[in-house]
Amino acid sequence: MAQWQQIQIQRENGEAVDAQAPIIVSASRSTDIPAFYADWFFHRLKVGYSAWTNPFNGLKSYVTYQNTRFIVFWSKNPLPLLNHLDYLEERNIGCYIQYTLNDYEKEKLEQGVPALQQRIDTFKQLVDKLGKGRVVWRFDPLILTDDISIDTLLAKIEYIGDQLQGYTEKLVFSYADILNYRKVKANLEKSHIPYHEWTEPQMLEFAKGLSALNKKWGFTLATCGEKVDLQQFGIEHNHCVDDALIIRFAYEDKALMDFLKVETFPMPVPNLFGESEPLPEDAIILPNNTYATRGDNRDKGQRLFCGCIVSKDIGEYNTCPHLCEYCYANTSKDAAVRNREEHRMNQFGETIKGM
Repeated sequence: MAQWQQIQIQRENGEAVDAQAPIIVSASRSTDIPAFYADWFFHRLKVGYSAWTNPFNGLKSYVTYQNTRFIVFWSKNPLPLLNHLDYLEERNIGCYIQYTLNDYEKEKLEQGVPALQQRIDTFKQLVDKLGKGRVVWRFDPLILTDDISIDTLLAKIEYIGDQLQGYTEKLVFSYADILNYRKVKANLEKSHIPYHEWTEPQMLEFAKGLSALNKKWGFTLATCGEKVDLQQFGIEHNHCVDDALIIRFAYEDKALMDFLKVETFPMPVPNLFGESEPLPEDAIILPNNTYATRGDNRDKGQRLFCGCIVSKDIGEYNTCPHLCEYCYANTSKDAAVRNREEHRMNQFGETIKGM
């Protein structure tokens, strides 16, 4: 059965084609749309559709935004979104941002991103615009090298965390899994980065240190796509495309709530002794003295330990010119730069690459 409703649309050239009509859009795990392609994306949103090339078989397909109710943005530099967020509000389309805010400046692992302090300032501007909770801090991935130890990583996180206190509710992280990702391994080796694989004892050591730091912040701590169980340190498994977060911000959107199989209930009334019936374990507290439950929305097409719910990712690999040394989305830096130039020759074409 198709994941999304199929709708026939008319392309700009007049051709009629079938298109997927997702309720939730991911923009994007495959490239940094907010940093480099925000103008393209919002133009395509206004046009009503874009095209997407399957990375496995090379086939082109179409995505219509006719039914889209919510967008999850992923970025290392989402500053350009500030010019477009009012349009989402006009369209009554909700959003939140997964903001990867790392500090590898000294080691030059992310040479294409703005200076650290500028990115921290951007984080705060976005929170001021969207509200607390709608910008999620990611330090992802955590990389060990000859020059980066566990203590180094904890110091970097502490510096950023101290500045984001009051601006974020959550910190999401993952341990760099290099040997299982050929692109990551090849990119690091090509740049002569002396990387180390994480061992489980090291993962536990880091988690213990992070948990200690978090006593002054009170963030929710969560891992992205990790098998290791860190509950003893108060660290949960994350849902980056998160139905609980979407429900919290868009509970008045009936079409979206129907899609997520949401039911709402009044909060239990205490008895004479002040005792109430316990809420379901996964209850989401809403305003107006109500709470919500939802169905099983997990995207079973993702990695084994990924907790994301179903969404349609509209990005394309080999298009991100941040050129991070550990990149999993680019086969090579040259390919990413070349495709960025292709985009510039047709900035509002159907696909990110301008085709």
